[in-house]
Amino acid sequence: MKKTALILGSDSDLPIAEKAAAVLKKLGMPYEAHIMSAHRTPERTEAFAKAAHENGFGAIIAFAGKAAHLAGVIAANTCVPVIGVPIKGSDLGGLDALLATVQMPSGIPVATVAIDGGANAAWLAARMIASSEPELYEKLLDEKNKMAEAVAAKDAALSL
Repeated sequence: MKKTALILGSDSDLPIAEKAAAVLKKLGMPYEAHIMSAHRTPERTEAFAKAAHENGFGAIIAFAGKAAHLAGVIAANTCVPVIGVPIKGSDLGGLDALLATVQMPSGIPVATVAIDGGANAAWLAARMIASSEPELYEKLLDEKNKMAEAVAAKDAALSL
């Protein structure tokens, strides 16, 4: 199975990245986590992105706040799908990171999840990789069924 990369722009992104890692672990998906910066380590970030496909990555999740150029820099240097997670970290409540992540030029797509949406980024990476991994696809179907059962149980318990 292809790996998923968790690329944090800073160690302050760790609490959100841990949510993604928990989903990947639950699904039995291999992953690597690294701290890289679009601004402070641009050469290292570029080299990682350029080698991502040959190094067995099927998806890259980039976590960044404020200017949040990390996902875009990675996407500019690879054709592996990139998922951006804007991080709340400034006076703008993460809106700056959201806009920086989602507003990519044509031909350099970055799938973007909600501000601090680390778990959903991992679910999206799993769906991307599951398109060529039948066993993972079945795990995702099972998880969807469990979610539906949980909602049904809450509905049955509801008494207004």
